[in-house]
Amino acid sequence: MSDQFDLEPGDTTDDQSSFSVDDEDQLSAEDQLTDRGVDDLLDEGYSPPERPREVESYGITAQEQHDGETIDMRLQEELPDDPTDEHDPRAHVRPGEDRVGGDDSDAIAVEDDFLGDPEVGDRRAGRLMAPDEGAHEDEEKDLVAVDEGFSGGAASAEEAAVHIIDGDGDGDEADREYPRLG
Repeated sequence: MSDQFDLEPGDTTDDQSSFSVDDEDQLSAEDQLTDRGVDDLLDEGYSPPERPREVESYGITAQEQHDGETIDMRLQEELPDDPTDEHDPRAHVRPGEDRVGGDDSDAIAVEDDFLGDPEVGDRRAGRLMAPDEGAHEDEEKDLVAVDEGFSGGAASAEEAAVHIIDGDGDGDEADREYPRLG
């Protein structure tokens, strides 16, 4: 017979204690099923979900499960299937209109819409480096930086919020492509 049943009570092995975070325990790029374009898998990063998990919803406790949900509670949890919902004012944008949303009561002026806002850049910035490299005294009132490109990892929410805004076009220092929070 095998020796696995002949163990003493204190001689049990725990698989969790045998795992370590050393390099030999991490999967290599060849062992992954998907290629995400990074050399070191630990550089990729993690972006948490943008909506809360279901731990705060109804039906978690045994009493709530026993009582069940009403139809109104279930309807309240539904999400719209189509992003071009008729109640979404941005779904009715037409060229030449002065209001986004058409005749809807929630329609807003085109100049107030964030899609046409010149303070919001269209291009994402990568890693940012201050022109003075953070070592000298600032000579400009705005916080400016030069885009050094993307790193191998995924950007955090704060980094993904930074976009490049072009200058005002008068040929001065402000026309350089400095990413700004926008």
